[in-house]
Amino acid sequence: MAHFPLIPAYITPSPRSPPHIQVVDMAQSVPPGDIATQPGTKIVFNAPYDDKHTYHIKVTNSSARRIGWAFKTTNMKRLGVDPAAGVLDPKENALIAVSCDAFAYGQEDTNNDRVTIEWTNTPRREWFQGDGMVRRKNLPIEYNP
Repeated sequence: MAHFPLIPAYITPSPRSPPHIQVVDMAQSVPPGDIATQPGTKIVFNAPYDDKHTYHIKVTNSSARRIGWAFKTTNMKRLGVDPAAGVLDPKENALIAVSCDAFAYGQEDTNNDRVTIEWTNTPRREWFQGDGMVRRKNLPIEYNP
């Protein structure tokens, strides 16, 4: 299974500790576990591009902890994701629709198009609001003529 770079948690000094001692919330310091996506490496859309296309991605929480996840795109005008965010319990999965609106293929730059999923541990239903670690997985978009 592929591993993705981690973004370190922010560690804040405790008001009761000397300045050189830092206290870390253990729930926030545990790195998020792995997720699996199907497809695993890229999303492919096929011509013609004169109508909207939709591609489905299955996201599975392979870890033993609840995660909060969110999708981002590099081209919000052309690419959409529904649902764009959610929560997955351990071993749970979700089906995500990635859509590509009609566009003039060959006349627009598509080289950097991708969707990115970010996820973090969410012991409760709040997510992306703490200093916890966030992981990312990029799925490049390939357009076949």
